[in-house]
Parts: sequence; structure tokens; C-alpha cells
Amino acid sequence: MADLGIFRSRPFATGDTLAGMTLVAKKITPAHFPKARGYADGMLCEGRTLHVSGQIGWDADLRIVSEDFATQFLQALDNVIAVVRAAGGGSEHLVKLLAFVTDMDEYRAAQKRIGEGWRERLGKHYPAMSLVKVAGLIEAGAKVEIEGIAMLPRGAE
Repeated sequence: MADLGIFRSRPFATGDTLAGMTLVAKKITPAHFPKARGYADGMLCEGRTLHVSGQIGWDADLRIVSEDFATQFLQALDNVIAVVRAAGGGSEHLVKLLAFVTDMDEYRAAQKRIGEGWRERLGKHYPAMSLVKVAGLIEAGAKVEIEGIAMLPRGAE
């Protein structure tokens, strides 16, 4: 994915465009905060909001794609992106992700593969993110669930 320049040093001005669309999101980091690594501290948005319900690592036949943690994580992320695309947006419109994981040790062990897969899907776009360990998820065999919020440009659908 090309770097679309969503995050840059100067503030966006009224009328700025990104990939032919009116700007929808801007990264916000307080001056006294340390530099965020792999996430944004905040995203200032305008436009239409899409809330994506929790997606797990299953395929179109509702089968968990693998017992492997990274594979499930990336499939759940793909499912979030698919919902955003169905609404007329793209992965660059994601402004918030919340991941629920059942095992922090598995998550930590899979971080390199997750990072590689992330860059294949989102490039250097890092929305505001949180990750929470949970005791379990509703679907048997699911190790990861990801919710998302996207800000869609006007006219997307």
C-alpha cells in the first residue's frame, strides 16, 4: 500500500485532499507524549462514521481459519477491512481498532508475523489501538476478536 501522507508534520488545511477525497482523519499526539510506536494516540475525524462489530479469524463458511494465533489475528483484521470496503472505504479510513486476545503470551510470540501482515494490509497506517486480554470469546476456537471504527469520506457506499 502506498503511503498516502495521512500523517505529516503540518496540520491539514481546509480543503486538503487525500487520494482525491476530502480529508477524513488526522493523527493527534500531545507535544509532551513520547512518539507512538505502531498506533496513534488519537485520531481527529470528520465525515461519516462506520462502527465495525467484533470480527474473528473465520472464513466465509464460518470456520476458524487456523489454530495459529497470527493467522487468526490477520484473518480477523482482514474481516474488519472487508466490512470497511463493503461500506465504500479502505483500510486507510480505519481510525480505531480494539483487539481482544485470549492469550498474551501467544500474542507476544506472534508479534513479528502480525507486524509483517499488518504492513501488507495497511502499510504505515496506524490508527488509535488498544489490546485487551479476555478469558474467552463466544466462538469456540477463536483466539482473537477485533472491533473497528472507520471514518468514511462523503459519497462512499
